[in-house]
Amino acid sequence: MQYEESRLRHVMVGVPEWAQSDCRRVLARRYADMLFNDHAFIRMLYRNFHRIGPDMYRSSQPTPGQMDDLARLGIRTIINLRGRRTTCGSYFYQVRACARLGIDLIDFPVRSRDVPRKADLFAARELFRRLEGPTVMHCKAGADRVGLMSVLYQFVGQGLPLEQAMGQLSWKYGHLRQSKTGILDHFFENFMATGGRTVDEFYQWVERDYDPAAMKAGFRSRRWANIMVDRLLQRE
Repeated sequence: MQYEESRLRHVMVGVPEWAQSDCRRVLARRYADMLFNDHAFIRMLYRNFHRIGPDMYRSSQPTPGQMDDLARLGIRTIINLRGRRTTCGSYFYQVRACARLGIDLIDFPVRSRDVPRKADLFAARELFRRLEGPTVMHCKAGADRVGLMSVLYQFVGQGLPLEQAMGQLSWKYGHLRQSKTGILDHFFENFMATGGRTVDEFYQWVERDYDPAAMKAGFRSRRWANIMVDRLLQRE
């Protein structure tokens, strides 16, 4: 299985041209977008930040002030599971903060409401091998996409039993398995139903037997949970 090499490269050295503006109007507009459209006002009150390994943390999208906190903690790498979003105020300020603080930023987009792509699963294994920690992985709310990657990190990167690693997909982090994001639980449970337990068995299953379309067709979410996650919490 081949992974996309470019996805494992750091996205910037210094501040890219699109993020260089120091115009007060531009900065204010970007900040307002981060605060209200991307709901940073919620993350200023609750950052959903947790340590999941000796050199690994999970989090919601950090605000500019929280980026300074991460630098003081000694964070060297940030994995952005939302992907490259040049129009998003949160990404704008994160890119600028990483350049200022000397933190490496890696864009590694994954999905929260669909089964994982095979290429993402293989690329994640390679990513964990290359990391220079301490590292933070984040999505928007720190619940679903980072939950998926936290399970993979503990299972693939740290060698914990998958049953234990799946605790990273939990309501205590804001993950509701009854919603569409429960397809992530469904994915891992389908592997365990084969009797496989080791990392090698997992990747053999992914490469040879994993059928994303069939697995997605076999999953059903609950309407009340989707309303809560999509409309009330406005998750991605």
